[in-house]
Amino acid sequence: MKKYLPLCFALIFAGFGCSAPEKSTDSKIPALHLEILDSLDLQMLGDPLITSVSESGDSFLFYDFASGDIILTDKDGKVQSQFNKSEDTPDSYEFMVEAPGFVGEDQLAIVGMAGIFLYDKAGNMIKKINHPESLGGGGFMAFPGKSVETIALNGQTYLVTRSLRSRDTYPGEQKYYDTFKHLELVDIEQESSIEIIPFEQNSRFLDGMGYYESDFWPALEANDDKLYLALAGEPTLYRYSLSPEGATLDTLINLTIPGFAGIEGTSRAEFAEGTVMLNGSTSSIQNIHVLGDKLILNYYGGISTEDNEALSKLYDENKMEEAEELYVKLDSQVSRGMLVFDLDSLTFLGNLSLPENADLESFASGGGYLWMQKNRSVEEEEDFLRIYKVKLIEK
Repeated sequence: MKKYLPLCFALIFAGFGCSAPEKSTDSKIPALHLEILDSLDLQMLGDPLITSVSESGDSFLFYDFASGDIILTDKDGKVQSQFNKSEDTPDSYEFMVEAPGFVGEDQLAIVGMAGIFLYDKAGNMIKKINHPESLGGGGFMAFPGKSVETIALNGQTYLVTRSLRSRDTYPGEQKYYDTFKHLELVDIEQESSIEIIPFEQNSRFLDGMGYYESDFWPALEANDDKLYLALAGEPTLYRYSLSPEGATLDTLINLTIPGFAGIEGTSRAEFAEGTVMLNGSTSSIQNIHVLGDKLILNYYGGISTEDNEALSKLYDENKMEEAEELYVKLDSQVSRGMLVFDLDSLTFLGNLSLPENADLESFASGGGYLWMQKNRSVEEEEDFLRIYKVKLIEK
């Protein structure tokens, strides 16, 4: 189930080789498939989403949209702690803009409008890091397993989060694209951050059109001193070398993704200051994971521009039931899957379908496995959320 409307407007809050990967016929390329080994059940009503798995695979983080609760469980699904930090309290992150993620095995990080917060497993605030500037607004799109990233540089732990700086501009102006940086590299110890990763020189987002923030919502994974990044609707994989001083582009690969409908730019005249525009039904690379010596990108092929226009018309006419029926129909036809690469060489190894009955939006990783939510039953209410433990098998 998507955690956002197909089309929504979030009001601003006050206050080196380039090549398309081809499937190699080299006999050294392994045959890959996914195998469900086990599962855990989180026993609760509501609308929980798995956001992060600890590196050891022993702890799991969930966010419940119905209550706003953050839930921590062990590998058997037993709740270890459950707390809520969305209320008006000194340790509240206020409006969440990035889902909870683990920092090591014993701390959690959440990015909200009020700042970046570190909590212990019981929900006690350890540290609040202020944003580098006052925020004008922010949107939130949540996928399973997509949360705050951490990376160790020179023996020190940093956070990698989406940048929310306003830069005194908006997507209807050229300045927005010229000055935009996608991410913040946050020094936990110094409680400071630097902005990194602009739109690269040949990015489609520099073509003079306007784009929704969701069009370039970053999918990323930090591993050793490397950062792997893709921008939602742009089928390109970027690899950067990271240091405390910033990021340097190492490699980019143009991707060929079957059924990836692509995105269309929007006239810049349609953008206005004071809004964050998100569309959750267009093509996007949704998440990136490092699993051993493999790099995995999962993608959503998207609903075509023409069908999105038909959907928008129904929503504009307030024909909500018809719009939802059409959306479900179109969404069921969208191509989904995961691209697998060798981590070191970025050699393309295969395009895999996800297990039947798994939530196909995205998934988490940890402990050497992928963790995928089971689709909720549409026929009856379930008082549990099942998480599949999935292994990537080489033949």
